[in-house]
Amino acid sequence: MLVVERKRFPRDKTCGDGLTPRAVKQLVDMGLAEEIESYHRFRGLRAVAHGHTRELPWPEHPIFGSHGYVVRRSTLDAAVLDHARQAGALVWCGAEAVEPLLSGSLCTGARVLDRDSGDTSDVPARYVVVADGANSRFGRALGCRRERSWPQGMAIRTYYESPNHGDPWIESALDVRDRNGATLPGYGWIFPLGDGTVNIGIGLLTSYKDWHRVNTSHLMTEWAYAAPERWGLDPGAPLTPPVGGRLPMAGSVNPKAGPNFLIVGDAGGSVNPFNGEGIDYAYETGRLAAELVAEAVICDDGLALSRYPELLESTYGAYFKVARLFAYAIGRPRLISRLVQFGMQSQTLMEWALRIMANLMHEDDPGAAEYIYKTAARAAWLWPD
Repeated sequence: MLVVERKRFPRDKTCGDGLTPRAVKQLVDMGLAEEIESYHRFRGLRAVAHGHTRELPWPEHPIFGSHGYVVRRSTLDAAVLDHARQAGALVWCGAEAVEPLLSGSLCTGARVLDRDSGDTSDVPARYVVVADGANSRFGRALGCRRERSWPQGMAIRTYYESPNHGDPWIESALDVRDRNGATLPGYGWIFPLGDGTVNIGIGLLTSYKDWHRVNTSHLMTEWAYAAPERWGLDPGAPLTPPVGGRLPMAGSVNPKAGPNFLIVGDAGGSVNPFNGEGIDYAYETGRLAAELVAEAVICDDGLALSRYPELLESTYGAYFKVARLFAYAIGRPRLISRLVQFGMQSQTLMEWALRIMANLMHEDDPGAAEYIYKTAARAAWLWPD
């Protein structure tokens, strides 16, 4: 197996750096449990809004654990890449797959640019997994397109020093205000890294009416000034320049498979609209793709890859549709404000919301959260795509 990686490691990546129980499970299954256990562990989410604070532990679950970690992506991705090398993968860093090699409907490989020398070479491949991120030039060259009517996320983040870097909760502000108390669009986060620093960022969805007029750099600055005092931030002294990007959500990119190629992670729009999580779904879709490619190689039959869209639909279809409709609701500030105000009155309601929004529901032992979700899912299927 050949991995073509555009950057050289260690390299930074725009991310909140939080690993929820879904992401932790995938990393443990990869064999990286010992690696991630050395990083900052957290118990759950602290939600802050409208003068209320709720500390919401991760729910008990038979498959997913009840803890997460905060790890810089520069560190985490390097560990995952090294693990792939140890498993036998050949890794070509500083190389970009700039276009697919095509023979009819087959992708027979990639034209690869060596970013140091400027030389290109044609690399043949029997099967191709496309994982080049939210912009996915390679995916677009294969005919993949994002459904532009569906919501997309926008996020920006940076790092600050904080005396509260060992906090056992990641924090989300569901009612973001600027330093003068005026309401800002979106939601803010502060994720402690346990190394003297915190990851602080703000995100919003394109379902927000005037999203194209929003200056995310301004949002980032105001959120830093308005962040709770317990974090002890010096808002004028970020450790790195703020960086941001867009997040294609809810499986909005199609097709996700061809005769001998599969699209995974952000390249396929596999980001959760409820909370902007992408890394866990990148790992999960990557694992599905790897299993199908392995089956195709063992059976000498690429037909196995044709099951990929069906597997994605059965795993995420209903959930992503419910989340997508929720994203439209978020675009109505008055509506979402009232929902948040109502929810924050009750610890139980917020714990149910966390279970749904983090996709940590328990199908075999359903409770109120699962019944609420199933009702929403049934209603969602009546809504046209």
